[in-house]
Amino acid sequence: MGRHNMTKRRMWRLLAVLFAFSLVAAACGGDDEDGDGASETETETTAAATEDDAMAEDDDAMAEDDEDDGATGALGGAAAEEDIEAAVAGEDGDEEMAEEEMMEEEMMFDRSTLEGIFEEAAARRAKTVAELTEKIESGEYGVGDDGILRGPAGFTIDMNGCPDDWSDTTGITDSQVRIGHTTAQSGNLAAYGNIAYGWENYFNWINENDPIMVGGSPRDLTLIIKDDAYVAAQTIEFVDELIEAENVFSILTLGSPNTLAVYDKINEECIPHPFVMTGHPAWGDPVNHPWTTIMQMSYSTESILWGAWIRENLPDLLPVKVAGLVMDNDFGLAYELGFEEWAHANTDVVSEYLPVRHDPAAPTLTNEMTTILAFEPDVFISMTAGNPCLLAIQEAGQSGLYDDINAKGGALFTPSVCKGIEAYMKPAGDFANNWWIIGGGSKDSTDPKFIDEPFIAFANSNLEAAGLDPAVSLYAIGYTYGYPYGEALRVAADLPGGLTRTNFILAVRSIDIYHPMILDGIITQFNGNADAYFVEGSDFSQFNATEQTWTQVGDVVDVNGKSTNCAWDKDEGGCR
Repeated sequence: MGRHNMTKRRMWRLLAVLFAFSLVAAACGGDDEDGDGASETETETTAAATEDDAMAEDDDAMAEDDEDDGATGALGGAAAEEDIEAAVAGEDGDEEMAEEEMMEEEMMFDRSTLEGIFEEAAARRAKTVAELTEKIESGEYGVGDDGILRGPAGFTIDMNGCPDDWSDTTGITDSQVRIGHTTAQSGNLAAYGNIAYGWENYFNWINENDPIMVGGSPRDLTLIIKDDAYVAAQTIEFVDELIEAENVFSILTLGSPNTLAVYDKINEECIPHPFVMTGHPAWGDPVNHPWTTIMQMSYSTESILWGAWIRENLPDLLPVKVAGLVMDNDFGLAYELGFEEWAHANTDVVSEYLPVRHDPAAPTLTNEMTTILAFEPDVFISMTAGNPCLLAIQEAGQSGLYDDINAKGGALFTPSVCKGIEAYMKPAGDFANNWWIIGGGSKDSTDPKFIDEPFIAFANSNLEAAGLDPAVSLYAIGYTYGYPYGEALRVAADLPGGLTRTNFILAVRSIDIYHPMILDGIITQFNGNADAYFVEGSDFSQFNATEQTWTQVGDVVDVNGKSTNCAWDKDEGGCR
């Protein structure tokens, strides 16, 4: 057995322990009258604390690897033993300090009003600008005489490797900041293209009401959208156009296979590529891909949370048979590999795991669902995206899988990328009832419990005024992505030298905001090489088809700053 597999197995087990204790707390308490109560199972403290010599040696090797990769966190890739024990015992001092700081910030600003949210945003920006400016002026941060851009927690970019014709201000004109975006506005995942329209709507509001200032003059944020139909070859072509013909300041991509196809080139071209619209773990690689960052919870974290939830909530069925409906591309593979590794390391929880792949463009999932039904799973996990999410719910119901699993007390999961009620749950009718989701902390703008929140009401009002239907929650997801993007642009514009590509990526890698479209209790920040994942927490929610709402079960889980970096191996899959 190779070192790679051994470290991965140990990682999953340790992660399961941490999340399991969070899930016990969630299952035994909270606001979940509609949720399933979980029986407390025997803890794994002893198992987690007991290691053989090989694993101890493995720890040393992993520590060296983390140092090489610029990673200081451990939970996403390999949690430090003391961190696990402290978390289990409730003695995590860093976490308590973070919670106290969050409480102080909440008391200072009124998050129940739009004004209060914007006041907090301004205060946080000012704090970040002051900290970065001090470091830049002292020579610790910024581009040095050696051509190296330096930032927080060991973050560096060798600017000497950028193209000869590269400019720090490409895309910034006398009137615009030009931002390129590839997305799917046709094909099976066309619904995700609505995110671009929402993002553009938010930028239009900024342009008209609170513009980005460059050199004392306002600049319009101009979004240049290219429809790649979720076809990676088309993404490659459009990224070339955005770089060579459109002269964009930065680029945003949607989709795991699409982004994997272009993120090497975008980084070689030294173009900011932040907050990509995909949760693939590969985007947490500040050492090898410093210009690319993630926004949502990673699919690896989601996979682990599925397993941890099963352990804590289905004790009478253990070990369970799990079937996964997997989109047959890099996106689905990230889910498949993540859960497969967890299942192999936790055979007391999962006795058999059957991944069934489907063509992303398939009009039906009947054949795949027939295979899954014959497997007789206790748990079904939809590891797909877009319209196939709805098809999975509908065909699970029509095939009898939904009834079979519910009759035996099992569970059905839809993925975090398909949390939208209007798009994926409501059309499925009663078959959507009681489905679970590891939701990544995002708020659905059409959910009755969020619809009156000030920022969501603000977003929906802007969308409606522009002729966009607020009932389509993916429009508001554009605000979810646009908000941190806009905050980072504002920070960069206020740094010495003003808005430049290097100042922008420095601002992104230092960002620490309250995100009004993310559930309270989940921290949203980056910290150079030490924290390359913006969202590292999630809710556990169950769908109520009668009320058309996701019912959060228990508290959110957040492991901010503990996910290790991921240098993705394109040939073999997985993090190197």
